[in-house]
Amino acid sequence: MTQTAIPYLFMRGGTSRGPYFNRADLPRDLDELARVLVAAVGAGHPLNIDGIGGGNAVTTKVAMLSMSEDGWADVDYFFAQVSVEDKAVDFKPTCGNILSGVASAAIEMGLIPPQDGETEVRIRAVNTGAQVVALVQTPNRIVTYEGDAAIDGVPGTAAPVALNFMKVAGSSTGLFLPTGNLKDTFDGVEVTCMDVAMPMVIAKAADLGLTGYETREALEANTAFFERMEAIRLQAGQAMGLGDCAKSVTPKFGVLARAKEGGTIATRYFMPWAPHPTMAVTGSQCLASCALTPGTVADSLLDRPKEGPVTVTLEHPMGLMEVLVDFKLNDGRFEHKSAGLVRTCRKLASGEVFVPGDVWRGD
Repeated sequence: MTQTAIPYLFMRGGTSRGPYFNRADLPRDLDELARVLVAAVGAGHPLNIDGIGGGNAVTTKVAMLSMSEDGWADVDYFFAQVSVEDKAVDFKPTCGNILSGVASAAIEMGLIPPQDGETEVRIRAVNTGAQVVALVQTPNRIVTYEGDAAIDGVPGTAAPVALNFMKVAGSSTGLFLPTGNLKDTFDGVEVTCMDVAMPMVIAKAADLGLTGYETREALEANTAFFERMEAIRLQAGQAMGLGDCAKSVTPKFGVLARAKEGGTIATRYFMPWAPHPTMAVTGSQCLASCALTPGTVADSLLDRPKEGPVTVTLEHPMGLMEVLVDFKLNDGRFEHKSAGLVRTCRKLASGEVFVPGDVWRGD
């Protein structure tokens, strides 16, 4: 049977990469869409040898864009996390790194007209409802990817993409603290369950037998830690109202330790069944908010500022990530206002990706 061609852009967004599609070019039914994305990425093989995935969770991500159905936004961004070795797709989370390329991709696709100099694009993250304002460089009304901005985890420099995340507290669960507690205990380990841009379960590294300074490779080899972490994550997911999370990448998991490389706090982030090579954009906001909130597991790990906005510098396996958090404390209660950071993106390829006709005929 003839293969089905689907137009796409292939882009790096932050420290992730993957295909960016026009939502109109894909099936509407989510089950059929999942089969198409599995085929396009090549999920089900550790190297994604029969697709365009890269054999890692940060290279099997998909962005799907459309004109927004929301009165506030310009573009709707629908995200899919495709598994590497399982033929599975998770539509629950969003991804801030891939979001770094959404504004540029929307302009490249003709969804948004570029302005001369800089173009502001208001983005609605369909999966979570989060609102993000992106500012991209468009001299002479053309997206430029060359510039002097550098982010740890990506070689060289590129044009900056400024992101400002609005209304992300409780974006998935409806609550900043989904369990109602600043700290909970599961399997004897104290954690903070928090929802800022991404629902997360956060623990002190030392409470799980880690230093918090391990390399990605050392963490990957620590199977005992992953078994313990997953048991805690699943219990926390239930307590957060997320149901059975055994097959979902949410909630994500993170650990904290005192900074030792000049940052605000040391962090390690899990996706959740593998360590992130750097740091997720969504996860960075949740971890930074946890660090700033009195009464969480971050107590004693840093000297907290009393008011925002403040730049929180997170140490991760490949360097640092700065998150500008605007907040206020009302009688000691943390209220998140917004979070901003600078990322980069680059268009890597464009054209058509092919899926077998017996997966989808393109109708």
